Amino acid sequence: MNKREVLQRYLSGESAGGYVPAAFFTHFGEDYKSGQAAIDRHKQFFEFTGMDFVKIQFELPFPRKEIATCSDYVHLPCLPLEYYRPQLDVVKGLVNALKSDALVILTLYSPFMIAGQMVGNDTLIEHLELDPEPVFKGMEAVTDSLIEFVRECKRLGLDGFYHSTQGGESHRFKDREIFAKWVQPSDMRLMKEIDFSFPFNILHICDYHSEYRGYDDLTQFHDYPGTVVNVSTHIGAKTLTTAELSAVFERPFMGGLDRLGPLSSGSESDARTAAMHVLAHAPSRFILGADCTVPGNTPWVNLRAAIETAHQH
Repeated sequence: MNKREVLQRYLSGESAGGYVPAAFFTHFGEDYKSGQAAIDRHKQFFEFTGMDFVKIQFELPFPRKEIATCSDYVHLPCLPLEYYRPQLDVVKGLVNALKSDALVILTLYSPFMIAGQMVGNDTLIEHLELDPEPVFKGMEAVTDSLIEFVRECKRLGLDGFYHSTQGGESHRFKDREIFAKWVQPSDMRLMKEIDFSFPFNILHICDYHSEYRGYDDLTQFHDYPGTVVNVSTHIGAKTLTTAELSAVFERPFMGGLDRLGPLSSGSESDARTAAMHVLAHAPSRFILGADCTVPGNTPWVNLRAAIETAHQH
């Protein structure tokens, strides 16, 4: 069996050919964000590390919009499909090159995250706290655009998405109900679309912005769709095991390793040791990975060492 067949059987509940699957993700730098250079770099990374599926980085920037008042959100555009063409070309190239050997998925940022890129994170938070209804209407235009993009990815043969959500961190909003009432609906509309249309979707609960101090409660995400869940094991003052998180979400868990730990700052031996520790306590339904995208300067040999350790486990 090739990696595609192995992971398909694993996701259906069968053995992954006698080993634990593993994968890591990183940004490749300004020279590899689009075109053939991006396609070739993703292929090189996949083949060098030996990871078990292909994950395409979403590197297309979104246009900035000047927003002065909450009523201005009606001007947030529903971007046409052609706007996504550079990213779609990378999807097409990697699907054509690697889909016969491995499942191919793509990062998909949430409507809240993309709206924050367009107007500025601080501005979006301020306006959602001030007058959320018109802001939500603008986010719905973003959601509409993303759904058309998702459908085109389906037509191109993509296998799924690594869907990243933010907004529910413990210190993002003064009133946590803002996330539940005004952010979650767009999250869920987009994620239900991909859950219906694709066989392999990873729910990534992202704590990348340290100023919001991560999450102290994950119950708000329990009903989110996703074949696999990926989140940091550090939840508030507690550290949960990968087995506990898998049980809570009632699905396979991906992760276990700190993106800023031995993977990025240690040696190959350090990466192997860290992976062995995680694997020794992992649930039966598990994919070894990091809690988020690893830094761009992370040695690829460290990632390969961790993946080899999972394959030998």
